Amino acid sequence: MKNSENILEVENLRVEFPYKRQNLKAVNGVSFHMKRGETLGFVGESGCGKSTTAKAVMRLLAETAQIPEGSITYMDKDVLALNKEELRKIRGKEIGMIFQDPMTALNPVLTIREQIYEQFIGRKMSKKEKEAEAIRMLEYVGIPDPEARIKEYVYQFSGGMRQRAMIAIALAGKPKLLIADEPTTALDVTIQDQVIKLLNRLKKEMGMSVLLITHDLGVISQMCDNVAVMYAGYIVEYTDTMTLFASPRHPYTCGLIEAIPSRNKHERPLQAIPGSTPSLEDLPKGCPFAERCAYCEAKCIQELPDLKEIAPDHFSRCHFPEKLDDYKGLITL
Repeated sequence: MKNSENILEVENLRVEFPYKRQNLKAVNGVSFHMKRGETLGFVGESGCGKSTTAKAVMRLLAETAQIPEGSITYMDKDVLALNKEELRKIRGKEIGMIFQDPMTALNPVLTIREQIYEQFIGRKMSKKEKEAEAIRMLEYVGIPDPEARIKEYVYQFSGGMRQRAMIAIALAGKPKLLIADEPTTALDVTIQDQVIKLLNRLKKEMGMSVLLITHDLGVISQMCDNVAVMYAGYIVEYTDTMTLFASPRHPYTCGLIEAIPSRNKHERPLQAIPGSTPSLEDLPKGCPFAERCAYCEAKCIQELPDLKEIAPDHFSRCHFPEKLDDYKGLITL
């Protein structure tokens, strides 16, 4: 059911990729919604479908990708039905995206100025106005001496400055929704903290909604209002951030929390989730997490659980979430 408060609604989204003589199911029936001004986090191991879901929202999937089922609605627009010209009007201008790796996402043969200017296409601005706005955006994201650095190329920036430049380019179009695909990956902890604080500040000042993709629960705790935990292409838990850390109700979520280093090394030993994510070529017919789950029973191997509401606004894809009723998570990290 459509809600006017929502900026983005995704319903039963499925994404498949042809491979050999079968279709690999990268995203399996994913549904979620985002309110205006909300930050929603997608968390999970590599290969769980987080980035594929985000690229589907932007219609940036490879040409071979297939979407056999599902809908994506952005501010009453059916994204999957838009033509190339209509997509061009919302990409960058209404939906911005920070990609995972600045060195591959940014163009090495164009100056930072030229790449910011691309966001101004279609806007009636003089050259002087474009220059002033581009410099303002670099200053806005904390790049020192923006008048000089705007003339430079990507290779002349450090890792943290590249990430800031990419944020500036994404924000130059003044998007209403920002998709941030692991924006702190490969950054040291000091720069990571600066980027998180920057995104939080910009979100408040610009009134944006943010879809954050990460494998780091620490980043989730600092930025997100709600969280979707993904595993093998499925959302396995969906709730608000405080509830997720204090009272997780899926074994995979518990495993991710147990893998977070404690501030007190004597408080609890660091745990690792045994095994690895299942191959998309051979997904199990039951719960995809069954082989790695300490609570697994015969039903888990035979039947895929539904994503059920186990408490108000708290959803879990588990046959036996009550087994975790006594599990104590982390209220703060």
